[in-house]
Formats: sequence, C-alpha cells, structure tokens
Amino acid sequence: MTLISFLGPNGTFTHEAASMLGDELISYCTIPAVMESVQNNECDFGVVPIENSIEGPVGITLDSLAHKYDLKIFNEIIIPINQNFIVNPGCVMEDIEDVYSHEQAISQCREFIQEHRLQPHYAISTANAAKSIIGDRSKAAIGNTKAAELYGLEILEPNIQDTDNNATRFVVLSNESHKITGSDKTSIIFSIYEDRPGGLYNILGIFQKNDINLTKIESRPSKKGLGKYLFFVDFEGHNDDDLVKDIIEEIGENTYFLKVLGSYPKF
Repeated sequence: MTLISFLGPNGTFTHEAASMLGDELISYCTIPAVMESVQNNECDFGVVPIENSIEGPVGITLDSLAHKYDLKIFNEIIIPINQNFIVNPGCVMEDIEDVYSHEQAISQCREFIQEHRLQPHYAISTANAAKSIIGDRSKAAIGNTKAAELYGLEILEPNIQDTDNNATRFVVLSNESHKITGSDKTSIIFSIYEDRPGGLYNILGIFQKNDINLTKIESRPSKKGLGKYLFFVDFEGHNDDDLVKDIIEEIGENTYFLKVLGSYPKF
C-alpha cells in the first residue's frame, strides 16, 4: 500500500492533485508536516504546492526544501485552478452578502467579488471556507468542485477567476529519486560567491555552453542577511545523464552552496 500525504484539509486543490496519484491519502495541516511525514517514512510520497502561475512561488515550500528537508522531487503535477462560487443548496445571488476563501483565491476573483458587492473574508483554506458556510444562506465560499461535493453545497457560478491562465504546480516528494525516463528535468538550488562579479551570469553560462534549456529560475532570500540569495533553477535533463553530472559538478565548483532537489519526468 502506497501512502500519500498532502496539504489539507480534504477538498483543497492539493487534495485534488494528490487524488491523481491514488486513494490512500493522509491530510496534514502544514507543508512542513507533509515533508516530515515523508522524511520519517510515515508516508511514501508527499504532495505540496510549489508555484502558481498568477501568485508566483510558494515560499514555505522552497524554503523548507532548501533549509530543512533532504527530500527529492519525484514528480510534478500541474492542474488548472478553476475557482467556483459555492453556496448552500437553493441559494441565489441576491441571498449572498459575504464570501469566504483562502487569501489567494480571494485575490484571484476580485473582479467577481467587486461586481457583486460582496464582503470578502479570509479562511485558512478553500475547503475550510466551504465548510464554514454550511447552513448560512447569506454566505458563500470560493473553491473547487471537490469542496462543494464534500460538504453538500452547490456551485452557483463556475470559473469566476479573473483570468483563465491560472494553474498551480505541485511537487510529489519522496526519499528516492525518479529513474530516467528520457524526458526529464532537474531542479537545483545554489548560492553564488558575493565577492565574484558576474557570478550568476557565469553560472547561467554553463547551461548555455552545454546547450541545456532552463525552464525556470527563481531567487529567494537565503536568510543569511540582506542581499544574499538562493537561486532555484529547473533545467532539462536527468541527474544520471553524464552531461548533467558534469554541469552540476562545474556549478558546484563555482558556488559555495549547491543542492540537487531531484530529477523527474517533465509534465
């Protein structure tokens, strides 16, 4: 039996992503708790969000992978985020005065909220928002179809997000690396020497000279002081490829911190 932990509660978008992997799911209340469950071998895999196409990176995920947990990204899941206006059965728009959801969901649906003159309220998660409105005809929630189904609610208006280009990338974490598939990418973290001008430019040049395509580069504060950063890079290839091994070795020789987060199939 394969156990999969995820950032809960049930009815969240992370729950939806984790459901694509199997049925033996265990909900945890924080991203570090999900990672802890995998590192301690309580679960085989953990699913957490890592970035949203509108709101950007999930800082706690990146920071935890960088500083606290030695886990591997085993796979990734990308799902479109369709936000729905969820109400109690039989409610109409004129009944609703207040709307509840996670901060990101509220920000993704501001035009709809303003158009209907609703008072927004933040909740811990979209699922908790849906649960909190049960039985109150003056309240609505914003969330996914799974949350509406889970709590016996109805979707009054589907797809109310301000833009349709809304997707979230989730990573599947493991203690083991994924085997080569022939269509892979690798994620690394590094920090450059501050006293070497052009340090980042030189590192990126390593990829260019080897004709390796970068798919993402993201900077985060290193927590070592102002102006000190970690760089998260995704690039095509697998860590077991000879070329990628050489690239990582060269990067390690030119940085004072390097961590390979894993190689996994491209979505």
